[in-house]
Amino acid sequence: MTKIIIKRVYKPEEKNDGYRVLVDKLWPRGFSKASLHCELWAKDIAPSTPLRQWYHQNKSEHWDEFSMRYIKELENSSAVEEFINSIRGKQIVTLLYASGNAAENHALVLRDFLERKLSE
Repeated sequence: MTKIIIKRVYKPEEKNDGYRVLVDKLWPRGFSKASLHCELWAKDIAPSTPLRQWYHQNKSEHWDEFSMRYIKELENSSAVEEFINSIRGKQIVTLLYASGNAAENHALVLRDFLERKLSE
């Protein structure tokens, strides 16, 4: 079974990161494409721009609704199946995100969603 971990993109790369995937819609500040050290930029499975912008208007009040809306986006996305196929069989997949909030960010929702899909 694939182990999915999440990590802030600004933390140093480690050998046990496995297959590193950037899961943000926007490229993180301060990194060139060569310096990030990720195997894939999966921007198609990141929250849509309208959803991301809506969430950022009031993060503290929108978190629960954001999570539900993001899951709906994932359930209706053709990119998700393609992504799952690309990580299936990998021992460790690290989802990289830029948000400064470790407790409430889309990578947490995505990890839980992917773990459910991979166990089906």
